[in-house]
Amino acid sequence: METYKIKDSTGKSIAAYRFGDWEEAKRKNQLSKTSGRTQLTEKLKNALLEHYGTRCNLYGEEYPARLLQPDHRIPYEIGGDPENMMDLDRFMLLSPSANRDKSWACEHCENWSKKDISMCKECYYAYPENYSHIAGKLEKRVSVIFNDEDMYLYDELLAQASENGITCEEETKRMIAYYQKMLKMRGDKK
Repeated sequence: METYKIKDSTGKSIAAYRFGDWEEAKRKNQLSKTSGRTQLTEKLKNALLEHYGTRCNLYGEEYPARLLQPDHRIPYEIGGDPENMMDLDRFMLLSPSANRDKSWACEHCENWSKKDISMCKECYYAYPENYSHIAGKLEKRVSVIFNDEDMYLYDELLAQASENGITCEEETKRMIAYYQKMLKMRGDKK
């Protein structure tokens, strides 16, 4: 599809679109591209599923394989496509909500305009298993999933947070600090 400018009835410039030469696009293999980006293949997804299983690399939760989406670890807009599109270290599997979360965070990160690949290599959204920042901010994240057999722990956490007038996240940090203090008092930790 080509974009070009025309004048509307008031003389204002506006964008117009027309389809290009279909045969030329097929010959140049442009049909597998979207804005210059190679579409990630089912073959890549299957290799990632075999390598990582059916866990979302960002949230750590199990998902049905059909819902997981292959994604560039370093956003395409910053790092482009790798030379080897089957290099599993350059891709990850994300749930739909994790993919939206990552896209929004990356697009609002200071690095979106800088395009520093090394900064991305240290980001939670590219390498959640080993990172130094989250979208350019000095932060760390822990995701805890409560399932059927331990839902009572979540309920207790929620009740304790409510009693203390703080969020679950703040209560969790408070509990960790208290636990560390108790270990130190017992002499188990320096």
